[in-house]
Amino acid sequence: MSLRHALLGLLADGPASGYDLLGTFRISLENVWPATQSQIYTELTKLDAAELIRVAEEGPRGRKTYEITDAGRGELRHWLLEAAPIGYRRNDVLLRVFLLGTVKGGEARAFLRGRAESARGRLGDLEELDAAMDWSADPLSVYGRLTLEWGKRFMAMQAEWADWAEKEVAAAENG
Repeated sequence: MSLRHALLGLLADGPASGYDLLGTFRISLENVWPATQSQIYTELTKLDAAELIRVAEEGPRGRKTYEITDAGRGELRHWLLEAAPIGYRRNDVLLRVFLLGTVKGGEARAFLRGRAESARGRLGDLEELDAAMDWSADPLSVYGRLTLEWGKRFMAMQAEWADWAEKEVAAAENG
């Protein structure tokens, strides 16, 4: 996923300013694709130059409201439905796990235990977010909830896997 497509997707839902988009990122997309204020504004400038969005309105103090163009909708649709997802080609956690044989077994187990605890903590955060949300039938709620549920299940799987992996390392040390 790219910031470019995230912004196009948000603007497909309706016109918004950079400030509005930053707020939406903070309450919904931050768990999936975090972005800083400077990254968002830089990408909006690029999207405007590529004619995938346009300034719909310019308000006081230079505040701009952007809207998606037909070309932007076409780019978003192509990316959503035709471009094959890259998936997980790089994963720094798994690279570290692969190389854990270079440290002492106790250190490897501690790393895996830390991963399990981190995943459980993140799962708790996502469960709190889910409970605090006022889900409705609008597309942002429906698909936002699907995304949040994926995150919860992924964190639960990571915790379960890390617990299992820690036991495997312990068994290998004793075996």
